[in-house]
Amino acid sequence: MMKKLFFIQVLVFFLVACENKNTHSDHQAVSKETYTCPMPEDSIFSDKPGTCIKCGMDLVKMEENHQPEKNATYTCPMHPSIIKDQPGACPICGMDLIKKENNNKKDENIELNALLQPTNELVISSIPVTGLEFSSEQIELNALGNIAYDTRMIGGISAKVSGRIEKLYVRYKYQKVTNGQRIMDIYSPELLTAQQNLLFLLKNDPENSTLLEAAKEKLLLLGMSNKQVMELIQSGKPLFTISVISNYSGHIHETINVDKMNIANDNMGNFSQQTEALALKEGMYVQKGQSVFTVFNPDKAWAILNIYGENQSFVKKGNAVRIIPETARQKDFKATIDFVEPFYRKESKTQTVRVGFNNSSLRIPIGSQVQAVIFGNTIKDYWLPKDAVLSLGLEKVVFQKTAEGFRAKKVITGVVLEKQIQILKGLTMKDSVAANAQFLMDSESFIKIKN
Repeated sequence: MMKKLFFIQVLVFFLVACENKNTHSDHQAVSKETYTCPMPEDSIFSDKPGTCIKCGMDLVKMEENHQPEKNATYTCPMHPSIIKDQPGACPICGMDLIKKENNNKKDENIELNALLQPTNELVISSIPVTGLEFSSEQIELNALGNIAYDTRMIGGISAKVSGRIEKLYVRYKYQKVTNGQRIMDIYSPELLTAQQNLLFLLKNDPENSTLLEAAKEKLLLLGMSNKQVMELIQSGKPLFTISVISNYSGHIHETINVDKMNIANDNMGNFSQQTEALALKEGMYVQKGQSVFTVFNPDKAWAILNIYGENQSFVKKGNAVRIIPETARQKDFKATIDFVEPFYRKESKTQTVRVGFNNSSLRIPIGSQVQAVIFGNTIKDYWLPKDAVLSLGLEKVVFQKTAEGFRAKKVITGVVLEKQIQILKGLTMKDSVAANAQFLMDSESFIKIKN
C-alpha cells in the first residue's frame, strides 16, 4: 500500500513539472510577440494583449515582419513629407508606410581611371603608338572678324559761318563725294557785312594796307577762298552766298543734330534706312562751326579680329595676317597687325586687334565677315599629334603604354596647332602613348563612375 501511494506521488510530481515547463515556454513565446493599436496616430506598442491607453480600442497582434527596426524610418510612398520611426498607415491617404532606404553615400575616392573603361581588357596589338617630339613650330592662330571703316580716314564738313542754306548739292545718305566738291551754298549776313567792309576800305582808304589785310584775312577765315577774294576786289560786288567745299572723298554720313533745327516733320529724324533722304534741307539754318556732314572713305579699311584669351600672348603688333573675306574668298590678301586694343569691349570675352589694308581695289563691303590666320612667334617645345590627346572637359588625358596595356594619364597641354598639341607636363621622351586616343574610349565611360 505504501509503495502504491509513493508511485502516485512521483507521477503527480512529474505531471506538475511538465505543466510548469510548458507554461514557461509559452510565456517566453508570448513575451516575443508585439501588440499595437489599430489607430496609426496613437503608435501604442505592448508585449501583451490589452486595450489602448489613448482610445480604448483592443490591441492587435503585429506580424513578425512588421516589427519596428531600431533607427529605421518609415515614409508614405505618396506623401514623402510623412516620416515616422514606426511602421503603420499614412494619416493622409491610409497607405502602408514603407521603410526609407538611405543610399546617398558620398564617395570621395573617385579617380580619373574610374571614369574610363579598363583598357587592359582591349586588344592592343594593332594600335599604333607615338611619343613626344622636340621641335620648333610657328604658331598659326585662326580668328574671325569683320571689315570696318578706318577711322583715321574720317573727315568732317562744317559751316564756317552762320546762315541759311540756299542750295544743297547732296540729297541722300551714303552719297559719294570727292575732294573739292561743292556741298552747299549758305547765305550769311556776317559774311556779306565783311565783304562790304573790304569794299568800303578799298574805296575810301586804299592806302591803309593794315586794315585791308585784316579785312581780307577775315574773309578767308569765314570760308572764302583766295580766288573768291580776288574776284570780289576786281568786281567790286559782294557775293551773297558762300559755298561749303568737301576736303575729303568718300561717303556722306549726316552728323548734324536735326532735333535742334525746329523741324516741323518728325519723320525726318528717323534714320532707320541707310539710303533715305537727308534730314538737312534747303532753307534751314546752320551755326558757325557746326559739323554738318561726316565723310567715310571706304578705300581705307580695317579688319577687326577677335582673339580668345588662351591665344592673346602669341599676338603682337606687326604679326603677319592672312585675311579671307567670306563674300569673296578668292580676294584673300596678306597684311600686318596695326594695333592691339588694350581692353575688352563691352559684353565681349575676346581681345580685338586691327589690321589696316588698302580697300580701293579689293572693294570688300564694310561690315562683311572675314576669316584670318595670324602667324605668331616660333615656339621650341615638346609636341604630340593632336589625335593622341583626349579632352575630358577641364582635363586632358593620353593613353600611356605599359607592360599590362594602355593606362590613362593626365597631361598639361599648351598651344593647339592644326595637327599638333604642345605638352607642358605629364610625359617624358621615353613614354609611348596611343596615336589615336579615341580608339581606346567607350562612349558609356563618360557617364559611368565608380560608386
